[in-house]
Amino acid sequence: MLDMRRHPLAEKAAELLLARVRAGEWVLGQKLPGETTLAVQLGVGRSTVREAIRELAGKGVLQPRQGAGVFVTALDVAEDWDSVVRRAAITSVIEARVAIESEAAALAAARRTPADLRALRRTLRVRAKHCHDAEELVDADMAFHRQVVLASHNEILLELFDGFVPRLRPAMIDMLRIRPVPSPEDDHAAHLAVVEAVAARDPAAASRHSRAHLEAIKATLS
Repeated sequence: MLDMRRHPLAEKAAELLLARVRAGEWVLGQKLPGETTLAVQLGVGRSTVREAIRELAGKGVLQPRQGAGVFVTALDVAEDWDSVVRRAAITSVIEARVAIESEAAALAAARRTPADLRALRRTLRVRAKHCHDAEELVDADMAFHRQVVLASHNEILLELFDGFVPRLRPAMIDMLRIRPVPSPEDDHAAHLAVVEAVAARDPAAASRHSRAHLEAIKATLS
């Protein structure tokens, strides 16, 4: 029962500490007052202060250092990545994809394996079969672009790409239902150009074709 009672107090104490950090009372890298001082200032016990510090440490705002004290390591709590992506404008998502996928395409051209190339060609063929249905086309398109990122053999780029899919998929489906691809042939050729550059192990061309394709999508949104 004691822990149940203390938990809301610790949350409140953490909120108060965070508010003071946000207000600039303590700057980045500064050491906080000791537990006893904070307990008096917040009107809680030292154990509650410790819990509050643990909570903010888990969020990256504070860092306890053994024998040295507690230090400010961030001036606010980082917003959840999924929330940022969900709220972002579709043009912002496309711009981020340009940065990620153009680099991924260049790396894919330098690092791709024969298996990667076979998978790329396979996903491109699947994509070509679904050019007349918005939902199926978007899913096949995402699978193709993910395969390019996979071929880069960079797990961070893949993680970033996967983070965009939940935000991107419904927006792209809606867009294609309103404005279908004007020329499926040209669209396929743009994707094929990326594959051929990867196949030729030409990083500059792979990056250029990837960027041009995504910039064309962005242009249709303006």
